[in-house]
Amino acid sequence: MTTPATLLPQVRKKPRNLAQGVVEALSGRIRAGEYKPGDKLPPEAAIMEEYGVSRTVVREAISQLQAGGLAETRHGIGTFVLTPPQPSLGIGADSVVTVRDVLAILELRISMETEAAWLAASRRSEEQATQLGEALGEMQRALRTGRSFVDADVRFHRLIAESTCNRYFVDLLGQLGNAIIPRARLNTPELGADKPADYLERVNREHEDIYRAILRQDPEAARAAMRTHLSNSRERLRDAQQRLQDGAD
Repeated sequence: MTTPATLLPQVRKKPRNLAQGVVEALSGRIRAGEYKPGDKLPPEAAIMEEYGVSRTVVREAISQLQAGGLAETRHGIGTFVLTPPQPSLGIGADSVVTVRDVLAILELRISMETEAAWLAASRRSEEQATQLGEALGEMQRALRTGRSFVDADVRFHRLIAESTCNRYFVDLLGQLGNAIIPRARLNTPELGADKPADYLERVNREHEDIYRAILRQDPEAARAAMRTHLSNSRERLRDAQQRLQDGAD
C-alpha cells in the first residue's frame, strides 16, 4: 500500500497548482485500490495536514474529483469514492478533472461542433428547431431564477448534433457527456474575474446567436457563432487556469 510519505512529494513537484497535485495523488490512490468505491475519503483537515495545503486547495481538489466522477460529497456525512464510469473512445470521466483537461476537450469541440452547427443549419427539421428553442428557453428561465442550466445546455448542444442527421456527431458528443460544459466540470464563474451573473448572461447571448443562425438556416453564421462561443469558453478557462496557478505561487 502506498504511504502518505511517498505521496506527499508528488504534490510538491507542481507547486504552481497545488490543487491539481492533490487531485493526482488522491486519484492515484483510488486507481491503485487504496480507496475503493464506497470508501469515505479522509476529512478536509486530514487531507490538509497530509499534503501540507490550505482548506481552499483541498476543496478545489475535491470539486475536481467530483467533476471527474471519482467522488461524491454527501452533505453532513463526507466525501465517498465512486465507481469510475467505463471509458469509451479513450475518453473517461476520470481523465477530465483539471482545467487543462477541459481546455483539451474544448479544442476537440471547436473542431467538431463548428462543423456540426454548419450542418445543423443546413439540415435541421422544423421539429428540431422547435426543440432547440425550447432548450434555449429553459436555459434563459434558469438564468432568471438563479438555477443551474447545465442540463439544458447539454441538451442544446446535443440537439445541434442530432440536427446534423449524422449519428456519429451524436455518438461522439454522447461519449463526452457533461464534460462538454466547462462549468459542469469546474466552477468557472467563481474562478473567473467576472460576476457569475455577467458570465452566464454572456454565455446565454452566445447560445442565442447560434440558435438564431440555425433557425434562419444560415450555415456560415451558425458555424461562426459556434466558433465564437467555444473560443470564448476556451479563453475564459485559460484565464481561470492562470488564476489557479497565480494563486498557488
